[in-house]
Amino acid sequence: MWTYHPDLLAVPVPRYTSFPTAAEFAEGVGEKEMSAALAGENGDISLYVHIPFCEKICWYCGCNTSVANRRDRVTSYLDALHQEIALVAERLPKAAKVGRIAFGGGSPNGISPIDFVRVVDVLTLEFGIQTEGERPVFSIELDPRTLGPEWASVLAFVGISRASLGVQTFEPALQEAIGRIQPTRMIENATAMLRSSGVRSLNFDLMYGLPGQTMDHLRNSLEQTVALGADRVALFGYAHVPHLIARQKKIDGSALPDAEMRFRMAAFGHDYLVEQGYMPVGFDHFARPGDSLAQASLSGTLRRNFQGFTEDQAPVLIGLGASAISSFPDLLVQNEKNTGRYRMMLSQHRLTANRGIVRRPDDRRRGAVIEALLCKARAHVDPDLKREALPMLQGYVDAGLCEMDGEDLVIHPGGLPYARSIAARFDPYRRDSLRRFSSAV
Repeated sequence: MWTYHPDLLAVPVPRYTSFPTAAEFAEGVGEKEMSAALAGENGDISLYVHIPFCEKICWYCGCNTSVANRRDRVTSYLDALHQEIALVAERLPKAAKVGRIAFGGGSPNGISPIDFVRVVDVLTLEFGIQTEGERPVFSIELDPRTLGPEWASVLAFVGISRASLGVQTFEPALQEAIGRIQPTRMIENATAMLRSSGVRSLNFDLMYGLPGQTMDHLRNSLEQTVALGADRVALFGYAHVPHLIARQKKIDGSALPDAEMRFRMAAFGHDYLVEQGYMPVGFDHFARPGDSLAQASLSGTLRRNFQGFTEDQAPVLIGLGASAISSFPDLLVQNEKNTGRYRMMLSQHRLTANRGIVRRPDDRRRGAVIEALLCKARAHVDPDLKREALPMLQGYVDAGLCEMDGEDLVIHPGGLPYARSIAARFDPYRRDSLRRFSSAV
């Protein structure tokens, strides 16, 4: 049972898909560091490929994306992406092995199926991926609104085994309020098509805290998600930051549920999905017990990266495409965000990384604490970090949300919605820059 402590949720915090977070990235760390990091990798790596196009832009979206309404713009971007794939592969030692490839955006199905296959072909060729035998795990984010029947054979041919559908809500009035209209039949058809194409693990992205949303609306979306057999559910709170994301100005901020209602919605979603047999994974993901994400949570091998909670154990994630972020043990670096400048840099045969941060030993130590708290609800804390953080954690301890167990900090089950806030107490970068982030729940 979750208890609402508004004072402990009052401070906005990051989602901590990396540490340090992207808010700490700075110019001066980029191409040189990226090239050196690539040259030093001889082990397992994962790839993330960013496709920054959608047929229609949802008003809530904070992704780096644009409307795919000009063929020449899409073509020139994909040409540049092919060049980047070749440049990155050229700098990687042959011993490096690609174990996973994730496609995101925007929406990867914002481009044509033929263009998508061409991207996969270039990845296969340049990274030396085997076409037979053991192949990487392929996953993809998809928009049901543009997932036509022509995609079925393509996804099966490529071997996509994991997919995530951007559902958000099944309620028509709410869909209209956020600029994402997709009738239930459309989501049902997409689900059936993905299953027939060989997708074994299917995730639904859902949102609470939407304008005009009620508890009944949320219950209805959860019920339909369970009925359609989603293997995973990501239940996110809508972050309304129109001062940072201009398109959100189209959303009626006066109709948003208040902070307490958001908390109640998150608690209801958690309890409902657990009752339906899902395992809670971290603070906002859920998975069927047989799914690999649930298994990673049970075995203590759950990780957190730019795709959220993951079972991926690769120490290196290489981002390809405009705005994509690469993560190395000692480096975080982001590609040029503007697609025009991204294309220009690649026309000069240059890597496009132009912002980032070198991870200091202390960053890595604090990052390990933050990741362990979010993934395992328990983390070993060195004595100096304990002395620093404990005064800031006292309110959470007094509320029974967490406690020290010897040298470990443990978050109790009732403290789950406060996990990000608790983890933020180990983040020295947050002391004076909290206004950039949304509420923890």
